[in-house]
Amino acid sequence: MAVCTFFGHSDTPNEIFKSLKAQIISLITDKGVNKFYIGNHGHFDCLARKVLNELKQEYTHINYLVVLAYMPTKTSDSDLFDYSTAIYPEGLETVPPKFAIDYRNKWMIRNSDYVITYVTKIVGGAYKYKEIAKRKNKIIIELSE
Repeated sequence: MAVCTFFGHSDTPNEIFKSLKAQIISLITDKGVNKFYIGNHGHFDCLARKVLNELKQEYTHINYLVVLAYMPTKTSDSDLFDYSTAIYPEGLETVPPKFAIDYRNKWMIRNSDYVITYVTKIVGGAYKYKEIAKRKNKIIIELSE
């Protein structure tokens, strides 16, 4: 079972939707990827989740999980997130809140074979975690090239 995760800028444009979908389909059909980990911060994560929601209808064997950095503190009628597809990595409960996203992202890299990225700037988290994934010899698929 191959696993893929995602890192991209929070201001990723909607125009990458088609290329993101094409890359995910290629991973499913050509590389046997059937599990995906997604963060829940920013527009890139939102686009990846939207693509996977669509593809889940056709490729019913795939599974995707939203990997939380923080436990939800309260729910309300305005909370539209479906937590049935979410996980909270083991050990994260002992991490100080200011390091939670870093721990979560490194966990996603460690537990993945492929990383799809949209990185156009050499600053910020998307760039940082793309570089960490490279150093860990993960297969990087860069959508911004």
